Amino acid sequence: MAISVQLKNQHLLWRAGFGPAVEQWGDLSKTTPVKLYEALEKASKKELLPLKVASNFVEGLMNGVDGVRRTEMTKEQAQAMQKKSREEIRNLNLEWLDEMVNSEQQLREKVALFWHGHFACRNLNALYQQELLQVIRANALGNFGTLLKEVSRSAAMLAFLNNQQNRKQKPNENFAREVMELFTMGRGNYTEKDIKEAARAFTGWQFKLNGEFIFRPAIHDDGLKTVLGKTGNFDGDDILDLLLEQRQTAVYLTKKLYRFFVNEQVDEKHVQWLADRFFKSGYEIKALLKDIFTSDWFYEEKNIGSHVKSPVELLVGIRRAMPMQIANEDAQLYLQKILGQVLFYPPNVAGWPGGFNWIDSSSLMFRMRIPQLVATKEAFNIKAKSDDDQEMGRGNKLPGRVVETTINWEPANKQLEKVKREELLQHIASLMWQTNTGKFNKAMVEKFVDASSRERYIQTSIIQLMCTPEYQMC
Repeated sequence: MAISVQLKNQHLLWRAGFGPAVEQWGDLSKTTPVKLYEALEKASKKELLPLKVASNFVEGLMNGVDGVRRTEMTKEQAQAMQKKSREEIRNLNLEWLDEMVNSEQQLREKVALFWHGHFACRNLNALYQQELLQVIRANALGNFGTLLKEVSRSAAMLAFLNNQQNRKQKPNENFAREVMELFTMGRGNYTEKDIKEAARAFTGWQFKLNGEFIFRPAIHDDGLKTVLGKTGNFDGDDILDLLLEQRQTAVYLTKKLYRFFVNEQVDEKHVQWLADRFFKSGYEIKALLKDIFTSDWFYEEKNIGSHVKSPVELLVGIRRAMPMQIANEDAQLYLQKILGQVLFYPPNVAGWPGGFNWIDSSSLMFRMRIPQLVATKEAFNIKAKSDDDQEMGRGNKLPGRVVETTINWEPANKQLEKVKREELLQHIASLMWQTNTGKFNKAMVEKFVDASSRERYIQTSIIQLMCTPEYQMC
């Protein structure tokens, strides 16, 4: 089919952001994808405001609770502090989710979500998670080498990958292994000896209680190491530089970015072209993204509607199309949990697998119910998978949950006021779905639409079109 400008721009806004906000509906056919991408890029140059929710926890971490030093706490006091940290991580989750919904800096937040999965880190210290998120958001569109080095020095990652236990004569290989396998070159492009030698180079990389990086020379192995065919008295930064010198790193990263932003089915010719330019640019992330989002092939039919929305993408997209106030915000955490993507709680160091892994027979049915649940305040009783890190002793039995929302329908009414009544459903479908709506079953959808007034018709049409398999894709 011929791809309309409107559909191309929707495709861009879903892949480089979290879908069109309702206020953007009328503008989707008024600009070119290239100009729209330039606007997204320009908006993401604005000053980054850090998310700060762990300030009280930091004070407790450093000074103790109720005047009791951390090292002198009873078991109950330590548990209370751990509970506080988990609550702060939940708050950080909700703050970031709001930022994804409301920020004009859609490109930066979407790319930060990618890096959040790439540098997957499960750490129950709210301060460390907050600082790692700040590093990722601040460098999401910058230089990958800078991002890699700052993430590698973060307390969250050093703790998660056990580098505090990496000492001279007793090296711990976990950090070095994951830096090679998951962050840079990918499995099969290094040897076990490379890992062992690199681990020696990262000895002495530690952090203070407040999260500040510190190098401790007394426990650093300063002997010669041979890594990737080169020998020297390497430290951690030297190893990261060696990894960045490998073209394979550019290929690995580009292929992963391609799967996330373009298509799970990789076009090797496009990846090689992108990787070559990425490598020659010195790993400038923004340059790579511009190559992707301004290429004609990005807008080919095979790439539009081929991506299964992740749970976070789905939830944020719904909120952008239906602006709402949520009285019980923590219900969003339970939705994330049911759907299998809780921010800051990746399943393992490899992150969330993505793609069609998001969907099975039960999760698809629940995903399609969410717009209705949100709009009607209907209770849901689905039991989420158990995860002790997220439970805080409550277990996962949270029956009868309701998302208590107040939806502002006025922006949608305004955007659609010039559309003829008989054309409304078809037009709304073209805004909701990333597919050719020319032959969609209008009669089937209208069975579930309230036609008692124009306003109700618009509201229920939006909801019903979101409750379809087509809306799961972008």
